[in-house]
Formats: sequence, structure tokens, C-alpha cells
Amino acid sequence: MFRKLAPSSGYDSPTGKYSVILYEYPFNERIRTYLRLEHLFLSLSELMARTEPIDHHFALTTIFEVMDVGARADLKSDVLKDLEKQKQILNSYRGNPAIAEEMLDQVVGQLERCYATLSGLVGKAGQSLTENDWLMSIRSRVGIPGGTCEFDLPAYFAWQHRSVVSRQSDLQHWASTLAPLAESIHLLLKLLRDSGAPQKVMAVGGQFQQNLPQGRTFQLLRLALNPEFNLIPEISGNRLMVSIRMMRHENDDRLHASNEDGAFELTLCS
Repeated sequence: MFRKLAPSSGYDSPTGKYSVILYEYPFNERIRTYLRLEHLFLSLSELMARTEPIDHHFALTTIFEVMDVGARADLKSDVLKDLEKQKQILNSYRGNPAIAEEMLDQVVGQLERCYATLSGLVGKAGQSLTENDWLMSIRSRVGIPGGTCEFDLPAYFAWQHRSVVSRQSDLQHWASTLAPLAESIHLLLKLLRDSGAPQKVMAVGGQFQQNLPQGRTFQLLRLALNPEFNLIPEISGNRLMVSIRMMRHENDDRLHASNEDGAFELTLCS
């Protein structure tokens, strides 16, 4: 089954509002792809849980988007390599009195299960779905404006009039082919995010720069910002330095540089 994944941004649960807006900036193409896939999987799980036909239409188009991103030839091998690498790193901590062995065993077990299920899949993400001619007829038309109208795809129009339970069952079946990739990406990003230590910093005059330590490769930057500040960060970075400029969305519907000091929380993950 394709389970519902939790978003990474923080909430104030009593009000249902965000306590912070969490921005993430990847330092390499591999993590950029992982974040895009996670975004799609989060959208898919939420859309599948809804009941309206229009939501299930967009759930299906999201499945097609995952297949498009997953079409990259080396994606599966990259994920498998990262799972194995994380397993080796965690196993190196065995015998350390500061590490809880039970928790270590649990995470290593998750890595092993993800590796086994993902390596057991044949081909790229969603490749088995390409054998479904009906699904592929829909996929070929979703990129055309209005291309899935009832006169173009009457069988799809009829499917959208099936019961909620029937549509959700079909979506779960189709999405289950992507579940091993979703679980693997979710676990790898969780471990990556957990590797960083947050620090409170200040963008003086709306600008912040920080040199990165030599000999350490960071893969992800996380920036937590109070939404009440009405600031939008423009982030750039490389292996040597991180630069952040705070912007404001003004009444002219344009972004303008802020000259005010702005506090935020910065986390560098490796």
C-alpha cells in the first residue's frame, strides 16, 4: 500500500497553521531529484485520500509526473547506493556507548527493507504501468490543454464516475508500484535532515553569507523562517559558501530586496 507521508514543515497543531515556513536548498542534482520526488509523493498521498473525481484526476497525473522524473537511467542505482552507504555509516557506530543499539537496529532494518524491495523492482519507476495501454492513452493526452475531455477519453470519463472506493482502489494499485521508491526517498531524506544541527542566525540588512568548512561536503540547506516576518529567502550556494538575500512580496506583485534585519534558523545537512 502507498502510505501517507508527513510533510517536513512544522505545524502549530492546535490551529492547523505553520509555525514556521521551512525552505530547503539542495547542493547537488541528486538531492534536487530526491526533493522533487518527495514533493510529488506528498501530493499523491494527499490527493488519493480525497474523494472528488478532480482530485483523483490530479493524483493520476502526479503518478505520471513521478514516472517522468523516475525515467532518469541512474536514479534507481543512486538510491540503492545511498541506502547501502547509510547502512555502512550506521553500522560503524556499533559499540559506541552514546548510541542506542535498539534504535540503530531499527533504522538499519528499515534501510535493508527499502534496499530489498527497491532492488526487487524491474526497470525504472512505474515501468510496469507502461504495459497498461489504457493508462498510457491518458498519459499521452494529459500534456494537451483540455486533452482529457470526455469526447477524447470516454473510458476515462466513465472511470471518473465510478464510486470513490473503486477509484481509490485503482489509484492504490497503480501507486503501489512506486511505493518502494517513495519509502526509500523518504528514509534517505529523513536521515539527511537529521544529520544537521540548527543554528539561529541573522540576515543583517537583509543579507546573510557564511563560508562552509573545508573538507566537509554538505548536501542540503534548511531554512526555517517565521511567516509573520513576510520575508522570502533567495538562496544560493556551493561547496564553499552560502548566500541568502531576504526579499518581500510588495503590492506591485514584485519581489523587492529587504533592508531590514531578519532572524531565521539555518541547518546544514551532510
